[in-house]
Amino acid sequence: MIGAHRRSAILNALRRGTVPHEGLGAFAVGMERFDEALTADLAAVASGRGAFKAVRGEYGSGKTFMARWLQERARSEGFATSEVQINETETPLHRWETVYRRLVERLATADTPEGALRPTVDAWFYTLEEDVLAEGRVDANNADALAAATEMLMERRLAAIARTAPAFSAVLRAYRRALLADESALAEGLIAWLGGQPNVAAAVKRAAGVKGDLDSFGAMHFLAGLLTILRDSGRAGLVLVLDEAETLQRMRADTREKGLNAVRQLLDELDAGRYPGLYLVVTGTTAFFEGPQGVQRLPPLAQRLHTDFATDSRFDNPRAVQVRLLGFDLDALSTVGRRVRDLFAERAEDPERIRAAVDDKYVADLANGVAGRLGGRIGVAPRLFLRKLVAEVLDRVDQFPDFDPRRHYAPTIDDREMTPTERAAASASDVDDLEFDS
Repeated sequence: MIGAHRRSAILNALRRGTVPHEGLGAFAVGMERFDEALTADLAAVASGRGAFKAVRGEYGSGKTFMARWLQERARSEGFATSEVQINETETPLHRWETVYRRLVERLATADTPEGALRPTVDAWFYTLEEDVLAEGRVDANNADALAAATEMLMERRLAAIARTAPAFSAVLRAYRRALLADESALAEGLIAWLGGQPNVAAAVKRAAGVKGDLDSFGAMHFLAGLLTILRDSGRAGLVLVLDEAETLQRMRADTREKGLNAVRQLLDELDAGRYPGLYLVVTGTTAFFEGPQGVQRLPPLAQRLHTDFATDSRFDNPRAVQVRLLGFDLDALSTVGRRVRDLFAERAEDPERIRAAVDDKYVADLANGVAGRLGGRIGVAPRLFLRKLVAEVLDRVDQFPDFDPRRHYAPTIDDREMTPTERAAASASDVDDLEFDS
């Protein structure tokens, strides 16, 4: 049974019409066909390899859901995770220093839901100390000797990184010394610089012997350093999701092509073994992978990502470099609704009333009704359907003993609560009128 805190977080996210960050296994539908392949991928990454997966699907097909479901699962297996939304102004793909900064800000582990860089670094230094003491050549009561030996071990572990990014080990060295000297403000500033934050005070950078802000070239090397720290501190690896890659299609031509080339470069370096312990996941629409303004603009990238989807979808290969999500049909939408209903009932004062008033037939009727108001386009209905099920039906049944959803509620959809794609579905008279753009 799912815990009360996690259940509340799930239901609150659904009330807002967003994808929860945790507990997705409680109502995941259709993910089982990817289970074996993803298990193998995670095992390979945990053994020290790099891996990549492209996930394609239209709006409402569950790309973000699958990405977060995978992250939650990975964290339960000892991985760190991070999710970065691709954005033209804040996180364009060719500006790797901004991607790295967002990666670090959203770095999560099983015990730290966000901003896990500093706990990870502290755990790493603790592990280094333990390794030094295990050698038996340093007295645990000799603080100076222990600090010196730990620093020497750090330099050995980061030797490969230091050859191309000496600033990485320099900042870690300065951070360690700041901790030992109880200079907390300096330590915070150094961790901020290590995480790619701009506008770090000059005095902080002088303490580490570095200048300026982290650039794109340095950030690529810092990612390798972060992977080393994660591995040495006991993590199985890092799952990094680059979500909504289709936004590249709407960027200026030069920005788009630089972003596509950045993806190509990252894949090549993964294949070359540059990022051991990294599982990179990129999500996007079919148009991004197949259309003229997306991956196909860069033939070397298109060749690397090409996957045959001409065969019946029943025989899609989940081990392929690219997998597709087919979206919801009415049965799948109803199944998700029933699972959310049951999850809600677990915390209700009268669970039996919840299940009786919102029985399986009512859930199916509501799913059909919401889809009908979106032009029958079930694929774009899940967000609004789940939002209405929780906020407009289940909450009312739970709070008002005389509320009967069949008598007192008729689902309505207001333009102001819809995304552009949902509005397009609601106004489309033919499937060809639809534009899936997010």
